[in-house]
Parts: sequence; structure tokens; C-alpha cells
Amino acid sequence: MEKYYDRLNEEVKGYFNILSPVFPEWLLDYINTPEMQRVGKISMFCGADYSKCFNVRYWHSTLDHSVGVALIIWNFTHDKKQTIAGLFHDIATPSFKHCIDFMNGDSEHQESTEERTTEIIQNSKEIKALLDRDGIKLEEICNYKIYPIADNSAPQLAADRLEYNFTCGLSLFRVWDLDKIKKVYNDLTILKNEHGIDELGFKHKEIAEEYIRTVSKLWPVLVGDEDRTVMQFLADMCKSMNNAGYLTVDDLYTYSEQQIMDKILNCDDKYLSESFKNFMKATKVYKSDEPVANKYCVNVNGKARYVNPLVLTEEGAKRISDVSPESNKLISDYLALPKGGYYTYFDFDFKPYNERKLNKTK
Repeated sequence: MEKYYDRLNEEVKGYFNILSPVFPEWLLDYINTPEMQRVGKISMFCGADYSKCFNVRYWHSTLDHSVGVALIIWNFTHDKKQTIAGLFHDIATPSFKHCIDFMNGDSEHQESTEERTTEIIQNSKEIKALLDRDGIKLEEICNYKIYPIADNSAPQLAADRLEYNFTCGLSLFRVWDLDKIKKVYNDLTILKNEHGIDELGFKHKEIAEEYIRTVSKLWPVLVGDEDRTVMQFLADMCKSMNNAGYLTVDDLYTYSEQQIMDKILNCDDKYLSESFKNFMKATKVYKSDEPVANKYCVNVNGKARYVNPLVLTEEGAKRISDVSPESNKLISDYLALPKGGYYTYFDFDFKPYNERKLNKTK
């Protein structure tokens, strides 16, 4: 496991050990493919690492998230196909992750960048060789949405949703520690939901309530003013770099985030490079009911991110909101919060290049 594990900090190693006490060694070959190593250079936190509006405790890559998802699936299913599908679910993610969904006008669903998944897997000699070795067909692993333990519709609980709530609460907003994660995680099992479909859920109401009590602290900040404004700025900057001829859409799927930032900071267009420097120095996002002149000011809605998991009762599996007044209130209070609908801004001016503006030196 040296190639991948050497760079992980001790907390992440401990976290992975909770998700799967026995690491599936066969998975390492897939982790070490060039396509998966590329996403190791993309942050899980959609640009938050590069803004002083956040305090990211340590680097957690999209590869780390993908491995976490795979380990959860393996722990509960011991199914190679589902586990590989979970590992590959973000293989097509671009630099700055869901910021590019914002660039594509998809801030509320954040699914516009998923279309390249099959193409990337299909074009990888290394991945195809591994699939042939393991007797697995492309169509069995290129869409993790066919496996409900891997992914399902919100607010159900699946490996992907479970993992990012854990890691956001470990590194981005400290609401978890490893002991608490272990307590919650070890209470999970596979239940049948109201549609007769497998879904991760809790064995005990008290643990499910503790989970909701913790993750409900995350939900507002995952769609907060800082989150939406940072993501929209990075979207507008990437779009401006593209319109100025410094960056192609394919570059976002080829270069690391650091390489993209180097392109911005070193481009000949000083307006773009200085605006990015101002973004990296900004420590606060402001709010207004009206557009604010001479500021980078946006009005953008975010994606509601929450869960309403199953819990085992004497009458069978029920949603926690149906059996816990406390959890029902926490979920209802979150859903009542605005997810946008007003203006937010940085205390500097930046007007994106919304039309093609080719750089004459290119």
C-alpha cells in the first residue's frame, strides 16, 4: 500500500481503518492507475483550500474521498463490482470539482461534469487490463448509481453521501472525531427502504439521532454564503480564462488544481491574475439584498445537502424523521433555510469575461 498510503496523515489512515478494518489489497491496483492518481491532485472541498474564508485542517483529495466510498461499499457488500464503481464515481471530476458545475449553470444539482466517466474508463489501457483480469465488464462499473448502497437519491443514505459528511466534518468543519465516527459507523447495517430497495441505515434510534445531531451542523455551511461565493468565483475565473484563450475545458480534466492556479497567476492578463490574488487574500464574504457596485457580487443558489436515514424499529425500517421529533426538527429547520436568493460579494471588483476574448499573444 506504500504508493498511496505513504502520503496520508495518521487521522485519515485511522479513518480508513474504521471504514474497512481489512483493506482490500486488490483495490490498490485500481487506485494506482493514472486516471485515479489525477483526482488525487483535486481537492474534495471545491476550492475551499485556496480561500482564507475557510480553515481546512489538512488536504483531503477527491481520490481520498473515492477510496473512502469504495471502502464503505466493500465493508457492507464485499462485492468487487460495486466497490470499483464507487472508487470510479468521481474519475471524471475536473479541477475545482463542483465549481465547474457552477460554470456550467448547474449549481443546484451539480451533476453536469459526470458525463465523461465512461469515456475516461474506456480510454484507459491500465483500467481495461485490470477489468479484464478480474472478469468485470465496463457497464458493470462505469455508473455507480445502479448500486443503491453506493448512491441513491437524497435524502437517503448511501456510501457517497455518508463519506463526504464524515470527511467534511473531519477536515473542513470539525464536528467529528474518529471515536465518534466509529461509534456511528459501527451501528450501520443494510436495511430495506420503503421501496423495497437496499439502503444503509441504523440499528438504533439513539445512534441515528446522534448522527443527525452532528451532520446537521454541517448542512448550513455546505450551502452557506462563503461556499457558494467561492465556488462561483472559481467558476467565473475558469470561464474567463477560457474566454481569454488561456485555458480549455479539456485542461480542467487534465491538469491539477495547482497547475490551473499557476496558469491563472502567470497569465499575461494582469486583470485576471490580480483578481485571483485578491480572491486568495479575501477573508470574508458579505451579504446584500441588492447588487453591490464595484465588487465581485453574485446571486447564486446552492444544492441542498442533507440526509434522512433509515433506522430499525419494532415495525421495521423507518425514516428517522418519522420516529424522532428532535431529528425531524433539525431536518425541517435546515430545509427552511434559504439556499441563496440574495446577493453575496467579496470586497474587491471582478467582472468575468462572459464572451470570447482571445489573448492576442497566444
